Amino acid sequence: MKKIASRLLFTLVLFPFAVTAAELKDCSELQSTHPEKAKKYLMCLDGNINRLERERQTWINKLVLDTKKYQEDTGNTQILPIMKRAFSHQEGYMEDSCRWRYLLSMPNATRSAIAYKNCKVKLLQAHIDELSTATVLGSSL
Repeated sequence: MKKIASRLLFTLVLFPFAVTAAELKDCSELQSTHPEKAKKYLMCLDGNINRLERERQTWINKLVLDTKKYQEDTGNTQILPIMKRAFSHQEGYMEDSCRWRYLLSMPNATRSAIAYKNCKVKLLQAHIDELSTATVLGSSL
């Protein structure tokens, strides 16, 4: 019964805020390396990054809630700190991975910003895919 209530909470409260890849705006039509034209492209990418970061946080919150419930049921307190550390390391990895792509494209600041933001979109999508298939207690989330 408690498991059903947890899933219902996710479905009714958290899931409506999740964004699917289909809801991302297609920014390709705005793509340009000209500084003035690239501004709209960068703004479109920023919007997609914000959507993906919200979805990522929704999945993280879901996993943390499920893990806390698992912790209460079993007394196993080792998982949550490791999980939180993994999320923190993933955030650092994404930042550093995109940052070196930015620096590689310098001194063209416009091209660098585009490389950074495209990297961020791809890595966020990959992490969301990973989080959405994660399990707690052997049940798919």
